[in-house]
Amino acid sequence: MTEQEPFRVRVKVRHYELDSLGHVNHAVYHQYAEIARLELFEKAGGAHDRMRESGLAPVLLESHITYRRELRSGDEVDVTCRGKFGGGKVFWMDSEIRKVDGTLSAEVSCTLGVLDLDRRKLVADPRGQFERHGLDTVMFTGP
Repeated sequence: MTEQEPFRVRVKVRHYELDSLGHVNHAVYHQYAEIARLELFEKAGGAHDRMRESGLAPVLLESHITYRRELRSGDEVDVTCRGKFGGGKVFWMDSEIRKVDGTLSAEVSCTLGVLDLDRRKLVADPRGQFERHGLDTVMFTGP
């Protein structure tokens, strides 16, 4: 990962992830994006346990996918992840799923928040919450 490139992780398509048409089942694309998000959180400082001890946790609110090219068993893909923060209670994480030859297979856009686990409400300033719990948010967004 360079300053211009988003975080990425490589995933190999498994035969059991295929649907009856012989290509990757639609839900699996979401799982690939989730793998990249979780790996990015881990790489940025893995604040999951510290946040849970404080009664907070990141939560997925919305996920949208655009399919571009099918994936088949044995394909290897690079899944990127880049975050964006605004001024409210939500933040966004976008992923691209590309075959190793560069072919774009899917784009995934997610809206997330930080949930107060006792009140069951989103809290303000997700970026600040992450930083207070030791997460390097620059890894999410780049410099």
